[in-house]
Amino acid sequence: MRKVWQKVFEDTSVHRAEIVKAILEGEGLNPVIIDLKDSSYNFGKLEVRVNSIYALEALRVIKKNINFE
Repeated sequence: MRKVWQKVFEDTSVHRAEIVKAILEGEGLNPVIIDLKDSSYNFGKLEVRVNSIYALEALRVIKKNINFE
């Protein structure tokens, strides 16, 4: 079966994306980071994605455990 990846987090900060990825990995959700930054001008965003069957669980984990404000 083909995996369908769902975006569960996006930010311009590599550090924040890595923190989210680490927390989701700790929950066994196997996230990946997609770098959508423009390499020439160094602007854009990063996305953390998980298999779509884990998307709701990932969103719950992020909401419960992560607050960057």
